Amino acid sequence: MDRKRTSRTCHLLRSSLISWHNNKQPCVAFSTVKVECIAAGNRSTQILWLKQQLSDFGFKVTNVPLFCDNTSVINLTKKPMQHSRTKHIEIRHHFIKEHVSNGFCEIKFVETRK
Repeated sequence: MDRKRTSRTCHLLRSSLISWHNNKQPCVAFSTVKVECIAAGNRSTQILWLKQQLSDFGFKVTNVPLFCDNTSVINLTKKPMQHSRTKHIEIRHHFIKEHVSNGFCEIKFVETRK
């Protein structure tokens, strides 16, 4: 009704579900790339938090995979240059790009079925 997208995520440790979220986006976006960047940025902050929690318990976690079903977002996070079609996406949504380039997480494509 209000045209706001709902993002759903689940976090697995090996084959065990340890966290899940179902969030409604705070604003209406004109671009699916913008919406997916917002969601991927939110997921990456959650991944970093979980990674820190695991390291506090003595587990060393490197290169955490982040699965995304939007190839435009994947390409945007892997290329460091800004494109004219993505200039409307705010800098705070490029949080994930920094963590992918630093090797903290790795973004991978996953197919979704409708």
